[in-house]
Amino acid sequence: GQETHLTEAMESDDRPYVCEECGRSFGFWSQFRIHMRTHTGEKPFSCKECDKSFCEKFNLRRHMRTHTGEKPFSCIECNASFSQICSLKRHMRIHTGEKPFPCKVCDTSFSDFRVHMRTHTGERPFSCKECDTRFSLLSHLKTHMRTHTGEKPFSCKECDKSFGQIFGLKRHMRTHTGEKPFSCKVCDTSFSEIYNLKAHMRTHTGEKPFSCKECDKSYSRLSDLKRHKRTHTGEKPFCCKECDRCFCEKSHLNRHMRTHTGEKFGECGVEGVEVDQ
Repeated sequence: GQETHLTEAMESDDRPYVCEECGRSFGFWSQFRIHMRTHTGEKPFSCKECDKSFCEKFNLRRHMRTHTGEKPFSCIECNASFSQICSLKRHMRIHTGEKPFPCKVCDTSFSDFRVHMRTHTGERPFSCKECDTRFSLLSHLKTHMRTHTGEKPFSCKECDKSFGQIFGLKRHMRTHTGEKPFSCKVCDTSFSEIYNLKAHMRTHTGEKPFSCKECDKSYSRLSDLKRHKRTHTGEKPFCCKECDRCFCEKSHLNRHMRTHTGEKFGECGVEGVEVDQ
């Protein structure tokens, strides 16, 4: 019975407080009392800023940082700071390259197993209160919220443009540096955007994944399909500011503008071709 269980616990590991619900034993009454709240659901520590409650005072203190913005745990490798020690430990794996959690589904190891498993389960626990869009990562939700608030915290030091996402700023900076980090392994052509490299690779593979539903034509680029669709819809989104003419392609508008500026066409009227004098 319980007395036997209790005696065995005291003799074996000096843990006299045994939970009747799950059999776990504790060496201190305070530990046992806190543990029992996992069964009773008691949460005596309430946040004064919102309606959340916690079973441990420590959890309340940690939660309060979401209101105060306090981030006491700093990375020694970079200037990142975190409100929780577990977040710092997770972050440090970026620097160490440690991937301690093997996935049994895809036989790959990861630095954050819980986050990775969402790629298999499809779980998206973070929901936007404005539009009900759901995300697998809290950081993705925070980034998404800027589409509603209009916040653009990442500013370019070279010009006056700002961005809601850090990768937007990094991508923009390539317009100043000329960096083209994405290279084709077939012909060594380089690109500033990964999607341009992917589109370029189709010139080697011949893949045309973007098909028109109105006819049997297919294209390697989504932009080419969108342009083609205008032949069916009659859409002419590029309009001249000097007159009321509109065009289905921007190159046609650019060519038309020369009739206002007086700029001459190249030979045979081909855009961008100059004739030697």
